[in-house]
Amino acid sequence: MTAGALSGVEIWDGERLLGAGGVAWADGVLGEIAVDPGVPACGLSVVPGLVDTHVHLDVAVGEQPADSGWALATGEADKALHVAGGALRFARNGVTTLRDLYATEPQFAAARALASGVVPGPRLLAYGPVSMTAGHGDLFTPRGAAARPPVADGVDACRRLVREWVRAGADGIKIYTSGGILSLGDEVGWRNHTFEETAAIVDEAHALGRRVAAHALSAEGVDVAIRAGADSVEHATGLAAGQIDALAAAGVPVAPTLAVHERILAGDDPLLAAARRQTRAVVAQRDAVFAEAARRGVRFVLGTDANGRLVPYTGAHAELRRMRDVLGWSAERTLVAGTSDAAASLGLGGSVGRIARGYSADLLVVRGRPWEDLDVLDPSRIVAVVAQGRLLHGTLPTP
Repeated sequence: MTAGALSGVEIWDGERLLGAGGVAWADGVLGEIAVDPGVPACGLSVVPGLVDTHVHLDVAVGEQPADSGWALATGEADKALHVAGGALRFARNGVTTLRDLYATEPQFAAARALASGVVPGPRLLAYGPVSMTAGHGDLFTPRGAAARPPVADGVDACRRLVREWVRAGADGIKIYTSGGILSLGDEVGWRNHTFEETAAIVDEAHALGRRVAAHALSAEGVDVAIRAGADSVEHATGLAAGQIDALAAAGVPVAPTLAVHERILAGDDPLLAAARRQTRAVVAQRDAVFAEAARRGVRFVLGTDANGRLVPYTGAHAELRRMRDVLGWSAERTLVAGTSDAAASLGLGGSVGRIARGYSADLLVVRGRPWEDLDVLDPSRIVAVVAQGRLLHGTLPTP
């Protein structure tokens, strides 16, 4: 069923506390939001489902080791089932909208199934990647692998690949304006596509009504993303102090992906030695610059870079707490960045991320008041999760 109701809970609507009362929905859409000052506090609250703008549903759901070769050996149909399974695991932890930023046919298929209700679950946006030969996206595939994801070199090829992804069902496009950390033999400071190629990708995507997310770890990468007109910047770890005002003025949302870099540094896997070296370099000045950027109005939104392995399915909880601490925000300001503003950054601000009439019934019921204390966002305190009007986890409380 896509209908239901809650009563006797405190309602935080994605921006502010409304008070205690009830919420009802039908056909997956919220109806009346009733606030009654006479309703006694019961210790439960409802907030909009979390919106994670940066995930990767590209690993097996199960016990396979990360280096098992699963991605190369598994067929597309099987992968689609694992994509859906991973999305459901995120949803059980309160994330009701996800954006996968390296999507191919398995993600497109799973997104369609979730959108149509064939598989009851969260909302999944799938962005097709446009990488160059020897670019960050390309270097995730071992050089000897026979099957490789498509790449594009030259302006015309870049435009063509955008069109092919849109034809395949992509909700948007992922680009790379710097090198990366976890790819094989990569360096953060490497330029990826030329500016002309990058601008062509963005232009073609926008012409087809698609947003563009730009992976940018270096200051140069952030600059290219802004100049080319990207709709979001991912990581922005090398943001320079002199870029803050331009980024704030552009209003381009930034997913800082704080926790993933800290987990890389905390690990001891010898295969990640090069990644740790690069991570230490890119985060050396990160926190101070990000805090100043937040103070001067840069728009940070929730994005974890989680896939269930390096960053687990509970990653949104930890990421919000790190955003609070690094950016110097209150719990409520941070929760806005993980709900209503994150939804708006994806172009969904009129239907997702708020508890308001006409919005999607995406709800997270918890014990406590997360707009006052983000530590409340913990799996042990989640009472129920509703996504697109369907109860996915827990039990709806009764009066």
